[in-house]
Amino acid sequence: MAPYSEGQILHHATLHQLQVFEVAARHRSFTRAAEELFLTQPTVSMQIKQLSKAVGLPLFEQVGKRLFLTDAGEDLYATCNRIFEELAEFEMKVADMKGMKQGRLKLGVVTTANYVIPRLLGPFCHRYPGIQVSLNVTNHDRLVDRIQENRDDLYIMSHIPPQLELQSYHFIENPLVVLAHRDHPLVQEKNISLERLAKESFIMREAGSYTRRSVQKLFDQHGLTINIKMEFDSNEAIKQAIAGGMGISVLSLHTLALEGASGQLAILDVEHFPITNQWYICHIAGKQISVIAQTFLQFLQTEGRKIAQQTLAATRGEEVVTANAS
Repeated sequence: MAPYSEGQILHHATLHQLQVFEVAARHRSFTRAAEELFLTQPTVSMQIKQLSKAVGLPLFEQVGKRLFLTDAGEDLYATCNRIFEELAEFEMKVADMKGMKQGRLKLGVVTTANYVIPRLLGPFCHRYPGIQVSLNVTNHDRLVDRIQENRDDLYIMSHIPPQLELQSYHFIENPLVVLAHRDHPLVQEKNISLERLAKESFIMREAGSYTRRSVQKLFDQHGLTINIKMEFDSNEAIKQAIAGGMGISVLSLHTLALEGASGQLAILDVEHFPITNQWYICHIAGKQISVIAQTFLQFLQTEGRKIAQQTLAATRGEEVVTANAS
């Protein structure tokens, strides 16, 4: 086949073929592409074959049972992502010119933020019903991977990775507290020392969690070892284990937002706690974020922040201030 050229591809390829190719390249699977696009696998194969013919080079290669992109396929995949981002941005701008907000918003958030962001999406989506939101919840390390792959429009995290160039905006505090079953003997004690706490069995988040790193750093600074009895990648699983009397843990105060006064968990009064922590809204530095992302960023910094602050105050048992919150 002859080498490909831009004019040749633009003349012979269709937008539909590029869409089919993008999904197949993303999944590295024709079968999964067919499932996502509600097409048959032969149809996907035919579209890819026709696109390869237009390019003049193979786009995929089969090695055993695995599918890989060729060099031309990698280049075309990157090009497709740019094309579809530009088209999506154009559609959003046109909708904005018409006085509407329409488009798709992709958010990547750390696991703990999942206790806050969904309840903020309610009023946001009610105000802008034309916006479709995709929420990807994962731990800190996997979120860094998503940022490096430019998978989302905005990210919410507690720690800004120094190796990444990000534009960040402070959102709200995210204090880390020590939790135990409400009948635990330490619930009645005040100013519990870290040395005393180190004797307890801990239920911890997985190694990729920033919460765990924060706790580990504090204990290391005082020359103490955390007695880790169980490890989970879910805050809810940890809360259930605490309620079952399996041990104590350190979680964000936000994880108690739905517990209420009758909850089975209690916050221990421990020295050096709460661990001061913040959440930040981020995007890749220099990236021209979409109209939709700009709209959500502004919402988070104004109304969204007020809602989150009120929820956090209620969780602490403080008086909720509703007027002129800053």
